[in-house]
Amino acid sequence: MGDGRKLFGTDGIRGVAGEFPLTKESTYLIGRALGHDLLRQKPNAQAVVGQDTRESSGWIADRVAAGLAAVGITVQSAGVITTPGVAYLARTRGFAAGVVISASHNPWTDNGIKVFSGDGFKLSDARELAIEKEIFALLGRPGAADDTALKVAGPGLPGDAALRRAYIESLAASVSADLSQLRVLVDCANGAATAEAPELFRSLGIAATFVNVTPDGRNINDGCGALHPETLGKAVATAAGKFDLGVTFDGDADRALFCDQAGRVVNGDGVLLLTARDLAARGKLAGNTVVATTMSNMGLEIALQKSGIGMLRANVGDKYVLEEMLKKGATLGGEQSGHIIFRDGDATTGDGLLTALRVMDVMVRSGKPLAELVSDLKVFPQKIQNIRVREKIPFTQVPPVQAAIVAAERELDGNGRIVVRYSGTEALARVMVEAESEEKMRELTAGIAKVIESELGA
Repeated sequence: MGDGRKLFGTDGIRGVAGEFPLTKESTYLIGRALGHDLLRQKPNAQAVVGQDTRESSGWIADRVAAGLAAVGITVQSAGVITTPGVAYLARTRGFAAGVVISASHNPWTDNGIKVFSGDGFKLSDARELAIEKEIFALLGRPGAADDTALKVAGPGLPGDAALRRAYIESLAASVSADLSQLRVLVDCANGAATAEAPELFRSLGIAATFVNVTPDGRNINDGCGALHPETLGKAVATAAGKFDLGVTFDGDADRALFCDQAGRVVNGDGVLLLTARDLAARGKLAGNTVVATTMSNMGLEIALQKSGIGMLRANVGDKYVLEEMLKKGATLGGEQSGHIIFRDGDATTGDGLLTALRVMDVMVRSGKPLAELVSDLKVFPQKIQNIRVREKIPFTQVPPVQAAIVAAERELDGNGRIVVRYSGTEALARVMVEAESEEKMRELTAGIAKVIESELGA
């Protein structure tokens, strides 16, 4: 983190459950430090806590809740709920904060703590930094996390079903079209969506078949969900016309990917294209502009251009997409990975369930199948290669890497793009190359990756 943050990444605090910063002691202290931050904003503050289906989510939620309670914060639990569900509750129920225990698309052994403030937006970098300083100060203080304090909140705050129901009802109310004519295959990734998607789809009369809805604490994202959309695609294709589309969520359901009737995957770029055109046609696309990221395909930019829609690129991370949207007053933004943010309503974060409803809504109102809605999205071949690194030194400070990037860009000569960046959540460098030819793309990706490997490889 260039701003001095050591614990908070682009998406809260992440790590291996049971190891620092997610030990029994540190999670309790994170709760305490967050509690003090909330009291600085508002006396008698209340917080809502939600979690995904990982084995460790229960005890981490308990520890954070105990830390909050120890400094006088009243805590309510929403139980297993999606990340955007917690953001919704934070902003509509008078909570000073919403805390989510989830590591999204990461394996079950990982976990994380993500915090929304009372307006439903993620905490500012400055607040995160202040909370971090207090966490480190508490860690150095003997007895700051003694066991008597840990017993304050008791094991397992029961999840309040009324909180979850309020979120489901708000999603259902956002749909105008009759979606009951659609037949959908839905992959819940054995994650948080298992708690809301079946009830939501049922309430709207959608003919949905659900898979991966039996979480056991360790099967979240395991060979399923938005990390493996091709699995869903295969299932839809094999069902030969039985489904109109497939929808797949990640572990905390803040994003969704799709496949058409033939099983072809439609990623976030496709969703941005079809929803942007729909919003523009109804005069609801502010500034006729969409905010995408540096990873969005050039094909999206070209297709939007043809519809008279401009595209801005933000850094990768839905936090940065949202920042850019708020700056420009944009009503639509998102990432290729399926995080889509709709600001024509009151959403403050990507929401996979909302995205699924919006895509189905456009299909029904336009009377067009998904494949037709994205048929002119000509995707430039794109390759992303990950390289494990021992440390994240800015690439501008590593001359051989810088030289390799400049040489590759010169070779592309404007007919493609190169993005080299570090992952916000893991010790990885990512090299993304887009080119008109598959061969050129592979050659340039391999070249840059090789230099990073030799200079910074773990």
